Amino acid sequence: MAQQTVTKDDFESMLLDSFVDNDAAEGTVVKGRVVAIEKDLAIIDVGLKTEGRVPLKEFGQAGRDGTIAVGSEVEVYVDRVENAAGEAVLSREKARREESWVKLEEKYNANERVEGTIFNQVKGGFTVDLEGAVAFLPRSQVDIRPIRDIAPLMNVPQPFQILKMDKRRGNIVVSRRAILEESRAEQRSEIVQQLEEGQVVDGVVKNITDYGAFVDLGGIDGLLHVTDIAWRRVNHPSEVLTIGETIKVQIVRINHESHRISLGMKQLQADPWEGIEAKYPIEAKFTGRVTNITDYGAFVELEPGIEGLIHVSEMSWTKKNVHPGKIVSTSQEVDVVVLEVDPDKRRISLGLKQTLQNPWEAFADKHPVGSTIEGEVKNKTEFGLFIGLEGDVDGMVHLSDLDWQKSGEVALDDYNRGDMVKAKVLDVDVDKERISLGIKQLAADDLADNSASNEQGGLRKNAVVTTEVIEVNDGGIEVRIADSEVTAFIRRADLSRDRNDQRPERFSKGEKVDARVTQYDRKTGRIQLSIKALEIAEEKEAVAAYGSSDSGASLGDILGAALKGRDDK
Repeated sequence: MAQQTVTKDDFESMLLDSFVDNDAAEGTVVKGRVVAIEKDLAIIDVGLKTEGRVPLKEFGQAGRDGTIAVGSEVEVYVDRVENAAGEAVLSREKARREESWVKLEEKYNANERVEGTIFNQVKGGFTVDLEGAVAFLPRSQVDIRPIRDIAPLMNVPQPFQILKMDKRRGNIVVSRRAILEESRAEQRSEIVQQLEEGQVVDGVVKNITDYGAFVDLGGIDGLLHVTDIAWRRVNHPSEVLTIGETIKVQIVRINHESHRISLGMKQLQADPWEGIEAKYPIEAKFTGRVTNITDYGAFVELEPGIEGLIHVSEMSWTKKNVHPGKIVSTSQEVDVVVLEVDPDKRRISLGLKQTLQNPWEAFADKHPVGSTIEGEVKNKTEFGLFIGLEGDVDGMVHLSDLDWQKSGEVALDDYNRGDMVKAKVLDVDVDKERISLGIKQLAADDLADNSASNEQGGLRKNAVVTTEVIEVNDGGIEVRIADSEVTAFIRRADLSRDRNDQRPERFSKGEKVDARVTQYDRKTGRIQLSIKALEIAEEKEAVAAYGSSDSGASLGDILGAALKGRDDK
């Protein structure tokens, strides 16, 4: 057989082919054979000019032990064909990573779960080995609820969901929580299908909040709202429930879309509002306990589950602008009167002041009209004095009832807050809670001493008197009856029949004005005058004197004739 001669050109061609093969090998995963093991390194032949060395620790997956022996075939990543020492640079870890990335990308695109092992803790979370590729598990994605001890989950193969992948940066983010939530959702859906509204079940109190408690029904939680714990008022669920306690609850409502379940405990007890109207009749008196105080009143518990409201307006006869907390206190036992019962709205209106006698009624009984009282001047206003009376009530002396001879404004200057004064009771209006007093009625004057002659001289009801205007203010005019010292106040509404003429400013001091006596109380000496009443009376007299509409005279003619006749007279 002829020996083949290798020429220079043949050698050059083979050398170039070896360079091409070497370049193609770099950056790829190739198969190799372990030819030797030296200490912690494995010598691997991958068919290149020289072998490469790979640390033995790279053959064990993170969290797992891996063993190899001489002759074992392994896949490695060719980082460089030859380094400065003339050896191939190989990596088992990069080989596994490249292989894993391909598989992981397929599962990520298909939204499938992957198997992994938590093997280390880092800042903000943990590292997970996904069969060669290292992923980051944020601490918030470990479990549905924060867990204190992660040790039982370390180095244990378990499923994960890939949330994010970036091969260029070598970044993978996974979640264990997503797997648990998905499993939990399936479990919840199955449990919800077995439950029905109105069903009574046992549950374990899992968590307590300000607004209620979460109860575990065996794989799914239901909310027991604070208002559904008991018929009575419960300020905080912890007053009744404790974590870990087993309780019996009724399923009130189920939302099959959100899997939310509302629970109730009070629904298992008799409704105390049934027959409430018979139990608490109107105007009946009961004793209760103050449970809550607000700006608008106080709530009183009459029995467990039954509360009524004392509105601030029903708390005191005399304290009108006081906060309810200044009158009653929480847990105080109080007597109340039932004012209204609404079983549909589950409301009971209560009264506290009704348990005490109306101070205006008490005053009227003790001090009838015409009697004399004494009190302290509490306040001075532009329209009179307020006098403090027994029973914590006030009486008012109007400007026109201060003095017979002085105008109201002048007489008002004679009094100061704190002065003790005597006055006569002129009127007590229990419904409007008003007491009218008069100081001038106590004075010895013509009206008081000569009441009989006054009636004979013209000071009687419906009599017409001539007066002189002595004061004009916004509320009306103050006048003095001619040829006497008797003064009276004509209100704005009594200044004229015509509303447009009911203006005090159209009168002036010293002007003579005729008016009709509409009220004269001989006992109290109180007199009321009205220009409006006089005009109405004159109109009636004119119609009667000058005929009806059949005569052909107009109302204007009749009134004109009547007025002319009055002037002539």
